[in-house]
Amino acid sequence: MTDRNEWLQVDSLDLEAQGVAHNSEGKVVFIEGALPGERVRVSVNRRKASWEQATLAELGRESSQRVQPGCVHFGLHAGACGGCKMQHLHVAAQVATKQRVLEDNLWHLAKVKPEQVLRPIEGPTWGYRYRARLSVRHVRKKGTVLVGFHERKSSYIADMQSCQVLPPHVSALLMPLRELVGSMDARETLPQLELAVGEAPEGLVTALVVRHLEPLSAADLQRLASFGAEHGIQWWLQPKGPDTVHRLDPDDGTPALAYTLPEFDIVMPFKPTDFTQVNHAINRTLVHRALLLLDARPGERVIDWFCGLGNFTLPIARKASEVLGIEGSETLVARSRENAALNGLTGKTRFEARNLFELAPADLASYGSASRWLVDPPREGAFALVKAVADAVQEPALAPGWTPPSRIVYVSCNPATLARDAGLLVHQAGYRCTHAGAVNMFPHTAHVESMAVFERP
Repeated sequence: MTDRNEWLQVDSLDLEAQGVAHNSEGKVVFIEGALPGERVRVSVNRRKASWEQATLAELGRESSQRVQPGCVHFGLHAGACGGCKMQHLHVAAQVATKQRVLEDNLWHLAKVKPEQVLRPIEGPTWGYRYRARLSVRHVRKKGTVLVGFHERKSSYIADMQSCQVLPPHVSALLMPLRELVGSMDARETLPQLELAVGEAPEGLVTALVVRHLEPLSAADLQRLASFGAEHGIQWWLQPKGPDTVHRLDPDDGTPALAYTLPEFDIVMPFKPTDFTQVNHAINRTLVHRALLLLDARPGERVIDWFCGLGNFTLPIARKASEVLGIEGSETLVARSRENAALNGLTGKTRFEARNLFELAPADLASYGSASRWLVDPPREGAFALVKAVADAVQEPALAPGWTPPSRIVYVSCNPATLARDAGLLVHQAGYRCTHAGAVNMFPHTAHVESMAVFERP
């Protein structure tokens, strides 16, 4: 058991940005707020047989990478916002930590080591969050409404007056939004606001989705309309699931939501409940690098698995002769086709919907061979897909006439599932992991995005 007066040496950071140390008995201690290289005393919050969880209580030796957090709501104090976990660590060290997490996962979980480590993709570290889900709660006892992220390890909502990772104009709306919700008849039945910022020739377009559990009164609808007119907000209403989302007033004068990939002359309209990348600047660099690594050329056929709205499919179509985009939702596939038509790429793209978590080698054969693949799965990874590849490589009769792609570019939002899938590709499907690198999509958080490249003869 760690004594309150014992000094601990912090060796590393874990996946939750907690310092990792060992006490005098050799037990692992995870320490919120501590950084590698620091000497600390802690307050233990939880004890288990092989580990303890603690909070930084006293700093004896400070890391050279410790910095002053940029947000007044960040910290270890009661009520601190849990939206960010790494603001006390220099951003360059954050990126290095995420790169280490990626490499450690690849090696320890899959015994895969990339031949070349890619330079991390970095970009804006403040005001970058163009998508966010803001919780809403009317606190009767305090006679106020809270709008923001949850407190650290709590279901309570942090009392936020500002947020440094949201765009400045959105941060400035937090207090007015609290007043707006507090004035509404439905203040008890509005659990969240979903933010989506898009781009238009006139500038940024800010949309807010109101998730409401009960029908809104005429007075509340007018309150939203008046607030939108005053602050330039495009309101959407969501009474039930994501498919029920609709504009409060399609003629409110605000442009349609879209994001752009100027390098490829691509414009992609979206709804605020659609999946789009949080950090538009990083996404542009991510797409640029993915296409460089994919190296699709005229005359080649490419398959984009988990294609979404066409974030990679459409730029690839500017290079390759044919791109097949495959997604799990008929709705998304329809939207992808619309985006392809808008960008003049209907003739070079094809989209299909299917369950990507249930695939067999015969399914690969049905889609035909392609020289290159782009794989961009959700956090669950692409296990069924890579398992089908491995099975088809080991038993070609399972996928008659099919040949595996010579190159796969895998974009991941979970290093653990990337490592699992990389193990199958390398050890069972005959691929080499030629490149891998971190993508700092979410600065100041412990979230690790990454990219890896796999090649076979």
